[in-house]
Amino acid sequence: MHKYKAIAEYSSLSAEQFFNQLAPEQQPLIIRGFAQKWPLVISAQQGPQSFVNHLLKFYQGNKARMVVAPPSANKRFYYNAQMTDVNYLSGEERVDLFLGRLLELMDRSVYPAISMQNARLSEILPGLAEENRSDYFPDLEPRLWVGNQGIVSTHYDGSDNLACVVTGRRRFILFPPEQTCHLYPGPLNFTPAGAPTSLVDVDNPDLGRYPLFQHARDAAYSAELGPGDAIFIPMLWWHHVESLDKVNALMNYWWNGSSAPDAVSPSAIDSLNLALLAMRDLTPKQRNAWRCMFDHYLFKQGVDPCAYIPAQQQHILGKLSPDYIRAIKDYFIRKLQK
Repeated sequence: MHKYKAIAEYSSLSAEQFFNQLAPEQQPLIIRGFAQKWPLVISAQQGPQSFVNHLLKFYQGNKARMVVAPPSANKRFYYNAQMTDVNYLSGEERVDLFLGRLLELMDRSVYPAISMQNARLSEILPGLAEENRSDYFPDLEPRLWVGNQGIVSTHYDGSDNLACVVTGRRRFILFPPEQTCHLYPGPLNFTPAGAPTSLVDVDNPDLGRYPLFQHARDAAYSAELGPGDAIFIPMLWWHHVESLDKVNALMNYWWNGSSAPDAVSPSAIDSLNLALLAMRDLTPKQRNAWRCMFDHYLFKQGVDPCAYIPAQQQHILGKLSPDYIRAIKDYFIRKLQK
């Protein structure tokens, strides 16, 4: 097995330390024991049946999104061999039936990979988030992911992410954004789960087909988390996630990006698509010229334009009011519709 870099670990962090000192650095970190006092984590330590029973105390009958991959998928939720579709089925199912199926599959030697993904607790298990609250996110609703052994292929999120293992163990492999070109990203608009996915099988890379992946692997970080541990995955960091036990669960919080509750449309990924459409037919030298414009106005590689343009004339370069954001958005929507 490849030897990856270690991720910085902390045993305790205040919310102020995390948000003011560490998260702005946009480097991954692990907080051991982050949720060790949550009733859900304590209940799960008594076994899978106890964990399921605890969830069902909050269940009121609504369905959630489920995915099922056959044994031939080798636990990996991904594309099919021809890349014309995905290798799993998805749909909605009652949570109690799903959890019962999860327990039934524990005793099998050959079994499908099943997962309840991205469930809003307020809709599926109302009251569970309030019982297991973090002072990091007093007002932010977490998402719940429950399943057996499975692999979520390398992808990135458009928001900062704090993911907490509730039961079972999970292995994370993280790649910095600057390794994007070495990860052979797949399509932007046809993805297994809504996020662009690397075409490389991290566990069994085909270096003949994807030779640059060795550079990404050399720059990668890895860690294994147990119940109560949390990992901070900064925005646009690629991550490969493997659930190692036959009953696994994770709760995560997204903020400060396209998945945030107050995210402004168009999202960053929408803007990337628009930029691709607008600039795809330019010559390499023309695209390089536009790179200079982005470096100046967006990435501010030189002098910040707001340092020398009067505040009343900064408009989209400066601080924006909600009304101005809506007006700009409506303007570009009208332009695109023409």
